[in-house]
Amino acid sequence: MEKILVVDDEQSLREVLSIMLNRAGYAVTSVSGGEEAIEQLQKEIFDLVITDLRMPKVDGMEVLRAVKSASPETVVLILTAFATADSAVDAMKQGAYDYLTKPFQVDEVQLIVRNALEKRRLTTENILLKREMASQSSFAQLVGKSESMQKVFDVVKKIADSRGNVLICGESGTGKELVARAIHYNSARSALPFVAVNCSAVPETLLESELFGHMKGSFSGAIANKAGLFEIADGGTIFLDEVGDTTPTIQVKLLRVIQEREFRRVGGTQDIKVDVRIVAATNKDLEKAVADGSFREDLYYRLDVIPIRLPPLRMRSGDIPLLVTHFLTRFSKESGKPAPIISPEAMQVLVGHEWRGNVRELENLIERVVAFSTGGPVTDADIRGWFHRAVSPQPQGGIPTDLPEDGVDLEGMINGLEKDLLLKALERTKWVKKKAARLLRLNTRSFRYRLEKYAIKGGRD
Repeated sequence: MEKILVVDDEQSLREVLSIMLNRAGYAVTSVSGGEEAIEQLQKEIFDLVITDLRMPKVDGMEVLRAVKSASPETVVLILTAFATADSAVDAMKQGAYDYLTKPFQVDEVQLIVRNALEKRRLTTENILLKREMASQSSFAQLVGKSESMQKVFDVVKKIADSRGNVLICGESGTGKELVARAIHYNSARSALPFVAVNCSAVPETLLESELFGHMKGSFSGAIANKAGLFEIADGGTIFLDEVGDTTPTIQVKLLRVIQEREFRRVGGTQDIKVDVRIVAATNKDLEKAVADGSFREDLYYRLDVIPIRLPPLRMRSGDIPLLVTHFLTRFSKESGKPAPIISPEAMQVLVGHEWRGNVRELENLIERVVAFSTGGPVTDADIRGWFHRAVSPQPQGGIPTDLPEDGVDLEGMINGLEKDLLLKALERTKWVKKKAARLLRLNTRSFRYRLEKYAIKGGRD
């Protein structure tokens, strides 16, 4: 329900607006002056503020400035019985959505309120669209004919409209977020937001604010009121990726929002109720984490209402040709190049690879294949040269101490070793690039060059 703050020192007008807006389905708070309005803005985030211009002590322009300082996305509508061209222009320059002269027609106010809130909704949707690519949201992105994947598809279809929380388990790169998106976009919530957050990529101090929002001044850097992701996802689905990496403090707060369907912003004093479907994912063994005390047992059981286990790619190697075709088609279309042909020998190498990075590793490799394709068929030697680690026909798969009679792919072996060490350094430092560079005795510039060379993306400085 959208929230509106009405500010006017005239009681009869406040009552008329409050009754009208309540009947229209909005949650209305009304106050008699600018000081009270600013106090409310420190406690709550409103979608729309309707304020009188002339009021004693604190006038409407001060309220407008306070709104834009505390919550820039809130829409402000100015009311006044003393309209002038200069005051209208000044209000619009400072961020007012519109300017109405008293007395006004009720129908006119209703129309402007609807338009103003639609503008607010579109702004929020645009933010979400930038965060989430709609093209990644359907079953079309989930590829597999193996029995294990068909079982996953079947579960997703059956539980899409359930209200139960879902816990998706699987190794990194198996497609947990794609499954979460498939659940959302095949449910009755599909027209409402799907909001994803990687719990392991955000420090604890920022994760609480990211999930639950904060009030202006609640901590250093909180320069404006901010709605959290749970609030943004209201009516839709929130995807908590790598939930197993959360700290005990965050786990307690997650438990409360799951149990009570309400939370408080950082620095806030009011409870905010939400209707959100929770889909969580982890690459950890949460049962083991519960046993060793690093993950709350009550939170685990709250999340694990509907469990989905994703198999690693090595356990469904029969799906690899399908995935290769899928990625070839996608990346060729994106690059405007014809899809290269994978030779039978090259496909055999792909099917026989262990894929420690799972589908994500295969996806990255095919993207490189398309990027460097010159039109000829892709050979097994081409594939070996682009693996994250050296692939050798020798049983141990390492660097040979003697030169075999048929020779070695020296460049591919060196590239594979270099890339393997880059990835290991990133994994050891939780993808902090500066720390990984120091582990490899590389300066930042040289390290970045190598990341670009092997198309390694992600991490933070």
